Amino acid sequence: MNLPLFFADFVAVIHATYVLVVVVGLAAILVGAARGWRWVRNAYFRLIHLAMIAVVAVQALMGWLCPLTVLENYLRRLGSGPAYSESFLGHYAQQILYVDLPPWVFTMLHVGFGILVLAALFLIPPRWPRRDPA
Repeated sequence: MNLPLFFADFVAVIHATYVLVVVVGLAAILVGAARGWRWVRNAYFRLIHLAMIAVVAVQALMGWLCPLTVLENYLRRLGSGPAYSESFLGHYAQQILYVDLPPWVFTMLHVGFGILVLAALFLIPPRWPRRDPA
């Protein structure tokens, strides 16, 4: 087993999971608000969700590469793997994450999605935990 390629696949799956949490999280917030799901108004969930997309949007605006992408590429080079040497999950995580479009398109998508998440925070406000007076 080529361990660097195995770990590169693992990083790709983590990366795809991160993307899915951000995208599905916003969809859940919108659907959940309409359906009255209480958990979508959880303040901790909402702040973590906002922080996740904020990190991505700032990276895009600054022109920084995602650390997960950098790590995955490093591991693939370290493993000296030929193209498409990744596992089943790694291959599909790659297909989801790396679409061939100009970089400005991704910057606009990341920032636009971040704006949508921020708008949802105000339009569908979270429920803040209550503190009992001491």
